[in-house]
Amino acid sequence: MELRLTARRSENVLVTAIIPAVVLVFFASVDLGDLPGEPLDFLVPGALTLAVIAASLVNLGIATGYERHYGVLKRLGGSPLTRPGLLTAKVSTVLVVEVLQFALLGAIAVWLGWRPGAGASALVFVAAWLLGTAAFAGLGLFLAGTLRAEATLAVTNAAFIACLLLGGIVVPVDQLPGPLAALASVLPAAALSEAFRAAFGASGDDTVRAFAILAAWAIGAVTLTARTFRWE
Repeated sequence: MELRLTARRSENVLVTAIIPAVVLVFFASVDLGDLPGEPLDFLVPGALTLAVIAASLVNLGIATGYERHYGVLKRLGGSPLTRPGLLTAKVSTVLVVEVLQFALLGAIAVWLGWRPGAGASALVFVAAWLLGTAAFAGLGLFLAGTLRAEATLAVTNAAFIACLLLGGIVVPVDQLPGPLAALASVLPAAALSEAFRAAFGASGDDTVRAFAILAAWAIGAVTLTARTFRWE
């Protein structure tokens, strides 16, 4: 049912898929200055990170927030469906959407001439993907389960822009001003970007630290959501 409802929100799915693709194509066609390695080796993992954020934080958070606002979750709360069952269904749907996003971005990246590095690892990629999705989906559901729908809409969109600017997606974290670089270095967006780059063999300097940050955010967000999520 979650998959069917998501498919009916075709405009949301379209935006969720198109924005990361546009970011990838646009920034691949302009001079970004001094990037570590080849531009596409930096931009492709960043676009995948943006796709995860769009699907698991923004789209999931907003949709769930308005379901709560309109009383849909309250009605589900009176059914045999459990809260863990609902959250599991929503996160599983996000994973399906992300697979479609990755397929689109991968096709665009190959068309642009990108190839994974010699040290690419599918296992590292899947681990980064699942941890990143858990972290951002947890944050999205936390916002949806505690704030008003309008506030969830505003906060998730603001967070999306902040992640685009500070998440090591189009600008390396070490090129940001000092205080912003320090902040960005502990955010899940930058950690996920770095983990994806490590998975594709484009980087590996801070892989352990990136995964540690992602795991901390994932555990914290999921725990917080489990304790605070409300049906109404």
